[in-house]
Amino acid sequence: MTMRTRTLGTTGPRVSALGLGCMGMSALYGDTDRAESIATVHAALEAGVTLLDTGDFYAMGHNEMLIGEALRTAPPARREQARTSVKFGALRDPDGDWSGYDGRPAAVKNFAAYSLQRLGVDHIDVYRIARLDPDVPIEETVGAISELVEKGYVRHVGLSEVGAETIRRAAATAPIADLQIEYSLVSRGIEQEILPTTRELGIGITAYGVLSRGLISGHFSRDRQLAANDLRAHSPRFQGDNLRHNLNLVEALRKIAEQKGVSVAQIAIGWVLSRGEDIVPLIGARTRERLTESLGALDVTLDAADLAAIEQAVPADAAAGDRYPTAQMAHLDSER
Repeated sequence: MTMRTRTLGTTGPRVSALGLGCMGMSALYGDTDRAESIATVHAALEAGVTLLDTGDFYAMGHNEMLIGEALRTAPPARREQARTSVKFGALRDPDGDWSGYDGRPAAVKNFAAYSLQRLGVDHIDVYRIARLDPDVPIEETVGAISELVEKGYVRHVGLSEVGAETIRRAAATAPIADLQIEYSLVSRGIEQEILPTTRELGIGITAYGVLSRGLISGHFSRDRQLAANDLRAHSPRFQGDNLRHNLNLVEALRKIAEQKGVSVAQIAIGWVLSRGEDIVPLIGARTRERLTESLGALDVTLDAADLAAIEQAVPADAAAGDRYPTAQMAHLDSER
């Protein structure tokens, strides 16, 4: 396995072809194992992964502290190669409930100060608001991040889950390194307007949800019981007839994977890798075993016949159910 690299847009940093999404190591996918999580981050760095993605609201700072510990205990050479991507702005209460987003300039700088402390770093490589604050123009939020860039606390401005119009407005305010957004075989909404816009403007894509929260990993079964603290227990794609339909798509994909002698997850990640050099898939591995499997996607070569077969097995818009519950979909500027 050879770790390739890609650039986050025309202004962003050079990073590994795959990034590590660390959210599941702290929250929202059931119980977690801190020791295994840190070992997985270390293994990713050792394998050549450079991009570590987190959010200051993942378990109310827990995830940033976990990454901070992993970085402190990693070999110096591996620690120095790491690039941090941080989302901010989501408001939560002590019960873990969500209460909107805050993109005010003063809040942006406040969030950054706490993230720098929890991560134990002197700068954040890519900084972005997690969702658009409908009460604050994106120009003001991006402008505040740009001030942090000028002071050296942030290297690059990013965006998350916003639509084409917002991307253009943000890019007119400051250089944008990349857009983080869901993109997978079963979540292809960016292809019509958003991806053409980012490519026109030279903005990279960090794609999260490349396995659709495990749905198309090849490891999820119909009879799996989800814990109450697992977000998939409330996700439309994991419910009833939707789940049965979606897992039938996975079985069609499995036939292609078996013919190539690889796993379903490797085919799904390989498909995202095939979509362009400007796209960096984030793998949400929580264990070293799953990390190793995901990294194997770098050795998967998909030719025109393979891609056609995948397209036939899982056509665009084939998935049943929205990618988030209705209340959360309402916060996605990218869906408007």
